[in-house]
Amino acid sequence: MKKLFAALTLLFALCQCAPAVPTVNEIENKYRACVPSAWGEAITGVLRRVPVAEKIVFLTFDACGGARGSGADTRIIELLRREKIPATLFINSRWIDANPKLFADLARDPLFSIQNHGFTHHPLSVTGRSVYGIAGTASPREVYEEIMGCDAKIAALTGKHPRFFRSGTAYYDDVAVKIASDLGYTIAGFDVLGDRGATYSADEIETAAQNIRPGSIVIYHMNQPKKATYNGLRRVIPRLKEQGWSFARMEEYL
Repeated sequence: MKKLFAALTLLFALCQCAPAVPTVNEIENKYRACVPSAWGEAITGVLRRVPVAEKIVFLTFDACGGARGSGADTRIIELLRREKIPATLFINSRWIDANPKLFADLARDPLFSIQNHGFTHHPLSVTGRSVYGIAGTASPREVYEEIMGCDAKIAALTGKHPRFFRSGTAYYDDVAVKIASDLGYTIAGFDVLGDRGATYSADEIETAAQNIRPGSIVIYHMNQPKKATYNGLRRVIPRLKEQGWSFARMEEYL
């Protein structure tokens, strides 16, 4: 009983020390007058590589959701499991709704880290700025909702809040990046475009992997089973292993 009481006391203390996440009204009040000065995939505040010197690579997989993006290439999951490759999965709220059993299976597997890919898969902006013909969030409130809507869903289903966020299209303005930081998130970019939104051929995927350096974050997609990502990875993963690369989830090093 004494040990239980001590453990509960420590847990309470940790909870009390944890910084409170700002409310949507607090975010609105803080940022309503802010004007963005930067826009892109690689602006300040977007993590593109993990600071390690060893030959460690971080494979990440987006599951985007929506009418054309709620598929699941389970061959990729089977390949990662068979080869014992840890990976970071950025999952959109709509994809979770379309694949509840698979999401639960992935969340239970310690090989994978479940992270936040947004509620509706929009670029993250406070002005509605668009890219690839996709309109971004249009206010600090919408930035909050895009991040925290998916955060709430993942936390409710897994008991754990994500730590990393990647927006739909991976584009941001600098004000939105600051809002994400206030909400306790690190924006996860990438330095290797692994499959270019699941549009690369297997040959192009293999060529892209030649750009991997220590700490590289590689972006792939696991929601397009009719595309070539799986076939490309079947070549890339054995080659990286032969070259002495190790694989890790982002949360293990950040």
